[in-house]
Amino acid sequence: MRIKWLAPLAALVILAACESTPDEQASTAGQGTSTSDQAGDGGGAKVSQDGTVPGSQEDLAQNVGDRVLFDFDSSVLSAQARQTLEGQAGWLKQYPNVRLVIEGHCDERGTREYNLALGERRAAAAKNYLVALGVDDARLTTISYGKERPFALGHDDDAWSQNRRAVSIVQ
Repeated sequence: MRIKWLAPLAALVILAACESTPDEQASTAGQGTSTSDQAGDGGGAKVSQDGTVPGSQEDLAQNVGDRVLFDFDSSVLSAQARQTLEGQAGWLKQYPNVRLVIEGHCDERGTREYNLALGERRAAAAKNYLVALGVDDARLTTISYGKERPFALGHDDDAWSQNRRAVSIVQ
């Protein structure tokens, strides 16, 4: 009879030891580098009043914008896309140790091969514009996901327009 109680008790002890609090998960989720490396200040992590770490992905997304959208079958930057990238260039000048990976994405239409090539052209267009604005080429890399990582699920113009994008990811 005692053995029947030991197994569930042991399982509970193991689960309790592995559990982490939501605060611990939130503070470590998605961070590939330390906050002092991201901010480029050489000191400890500083948090803004709204809770974002300067130089982080959240800071970029909230204060500048981390994505630009494209028209169907195009890698030409719109005026709005150029404005967002100009904001990103200014933001990158504030954080000289931050590096970006620029992801190129497409909607679901077209072949896998065609969309991978189009995604690469979109990522390259964003990168080239940032370089033209004075961002060091060595701080930027590109990758194409084609249609493999949609942002919006659906098979309509609204979903497709959100999936035709280049997204800047803080490294």
